Amino acid sequence: MAAERLQFHEMGLDDRLLKAVADLGWSQPTLIQEKAIPLALEGKDLLARARTGSGKTAAYAIPVIQRILASKQSVREQDVRALILVPTKELGQQVQTMIRQLTAFCSRDVRVADISRKADLSAQRPILMEKPDVVVGTPSRVLAHLNAQNLVLNSSLETLVVDEADLLFSFGFEADLKSLLCHLPKIYQSFLMSATLTEDVQALKELLLHNPVILKLQGSQLPDSSQLQQYSIKCEEEDKFLLIYTLLRLQLVQGKTLLFVGAVDRCYRLKLFLEQFGIPACVLNSELPIHSRCHIIGQFNQGFYDYIIATDEQSLADPGAAAQTPAGKGKKKSAEKRGRTKDKEYGVSRGVDFQNVANVINFDFPPTVESYIHRVGRTARADNPGTALSFISHTELGLLSEVEEALTGDHGDSVLKPYKFKMDEIEGFRYRCRDAMRSVTKQAVREARLKEIKQELLNSEKLKTYFEDNPRDLQLLRHDKDLHPAVVKPHLKNVPEYLIPETLRSVVSLSGRRRRKRMREKSKPEGVVKTSFKKNVQGKNPLKSFRYTGGRSRKGKAGQS
Repeated sequence: MAAERLQFHEMGLDDRLLKAVADLGWSQPTLIQEKAIPLALEGKDLLARARTGSGKTAAYAIPVIQRILASKQSVREQDVRALILVPTKELGQQVQTMIRQLTAFCSRDVRVADISRKADLSAQRPILMEKPDVVVGTPSRVLAHLNAQNLVLNSSLETLVVDEADLLFSFGFEADLKSLLCHLPKIYQSFLMSATLTEDVQALKELLLHNPVILKLQGSQLPDSSQLQQYSIKCEEEDKFLLIYTLLRLQLVQGKTLLFVGAVDRCYRLKLFLEQFGIPACVLNSELPIHSRCHIIGQFNQGFYDYIIATDEQSLADPGAAAQTPAGKGKKKSAEKRGRTKDKEYGVSRGVDFQNVANVINFDFPPTVESYIHRVGRTARADNPGTALSFISHTELGLLSEVEEALTGDHGDSVLKPYKFKMDEIEGFRYRCRDAMRSVTKQAVREARLKEIKQELLNSEKLKTYFEDNPRDLQLLRHDKDLHPAVVKPHLKNVPEYLIPETLRSVVSLSGRRRRKRMREKSKPEGVVKTSFKKNVQGKNPLKSFRYTGGRSRKGKAGQS
């Protein structure tokens, strides 16, 4: 069957596009690309549902580029021919990057502009005045430019793409989208791409599509158990911190990992907790500037960091709802007083392409089935394996049941297997975790949150022009540095061997520690004679038994020379 699959070179694509595809290392199209690209090239409207990480972006980007290249052979006039609507700024940048990679050999003929970032309209006006062939943006941003007459689409637009269509209404873009349609021509080709087919997507279908071909690929919205292993473990608040400490500190979880929590304060609480043990992690949330968020994601993809702590910010249309934490309800007013504003066009769990993520850990369980699918979909992308682990408190059992029911399907087996971890064997670490948790106070979390936002604002705005001139220095800018508002106790960074459970000693790599110890011993200067006063009989004074012969050896060396 594999031999019968349609290949890129059989789709009638431009040679420059085929060369870019080859350079990206794509030997054959994914299922969504194989089905969608030929239909799109025939001029059909498409509604495609395929799971996250299946190659949806390229499935619409390739026919969009091909159509522009074909039209430019007959019409040389420069105009905006394609509009791609995305729900978040991060996804906007990702789409722009993908199109630039695909147009590497025809960049003069196909130009793309991402206007999703929150810059002044006047600052983006010159970009739009050049009439790029493809414009990428959020509905609210595109509408603002249309109203300001920086962008005119009613005569030139040929293709409209709505990426992650299931999110547009939930992100509060319904009114913007309906207003935006008034500025479009009567005839154009439309693509709706989505990981889930919700009622909102059906409503969009009625608005935008004309006799569409509906592609429902991969009945399961997540990869099967041979590629994605999903586990859950029941543990309460303190046990969550104890377990995450054990998994990360003893390196039982290996590879790049996304840690999802329910609110921004929880991000910083977990970051400060891990800092106590010398475990660096980045925080990614809607309060950080867009430049910082995209830079963090870029460096994470390049392997600079192993751990990112993120919120998926479900109720972005109502930021106050997403900010509620188990600690209490009175935080909404105080957050408003401090003037914190969340970016409504932000989304980490959805759409953003984190590359080579080995694990997703739901430190706080997601509030909806869709959110679970989008979170867990950050791992096991394309053909790579992945693991998802969810911590479940007693208040989250109902949400777990909903997810299990939705993902079980007809087989009757739950996809979330119990994570068989013997919590009683790590009781020895509990006092350390309690010690660290006591240090991470509400005041420390508040200070850390403000400190990082100030830091990132400085990095984002003040240094923007410097980094444009010195791109190499941007690589040195790190986002996982310690914030340290909490009191850090140095002894917590080391794990004594006697605390490690016997069953884990064979798994935990202590060889690295022994190797470092041997290296330190080898690197000691020749002039110091190491005495074994620690092994001596108790009662001996080490200050009297310690001998230093540095002077003699130096004289000997001088004489030899």
